[in-house]
Amino acid sequence: MSTTMIHPVQDDELVGVAQLRWQWFREVRGTPATTQEEFTESFVAWAQANRSSHRCLVLVEDAVVIGMAWLAIYQRVPSVGTSQRLSGDVQSVYVVPDRRDSGLGSELIDAVVRLADELGLQPLTVNSSTKAVNAYIRRGFVTSPELLKAEFVR
Repeated sequence: MSTTMIHPVQDDELVGVAQLRWQWFREVRGTPATTQEEFTESFVAWAQANRSSHRCLVLVEDAVVIGMAWLAIYQRVPSVGTSQRLSGDVQSVYVVPDRRDSGLGSELIDAVVRLADELGLQPLTVNSSTKAVNAYIRRGFVTSPELLKAEFVR
């Protein structure tokens, strides 16, 4: 019987997370210009250096990382009476293709929302793919006319 659990990433799981990120890139964008080994090395170093601002939750089944969700934490400008304001952004939620449509993605979203709530983040946003919008809406996210986005072409 398989055991599946979600927990904060451990250092020995970062290579598995890098592999998921690599797999996502190949699914969405095609063949990268770098090697998987180069990417993995730089990704693991980045994840370790950015622990305070980017929290990763992993979905692990039988000791194999099969999913991830990232929570980016941002300092906000202080307000009157509130000097410490933080917001969050859900990023890079991914489940391996053969385990999709089984509710595991929703479990990851729920876990990252709970983490954001525990940390007192307001607001919590996500920049979702079109395919995943309904999954976020089912988890309590709403569209907002106040949230605008600018994209710069370089």
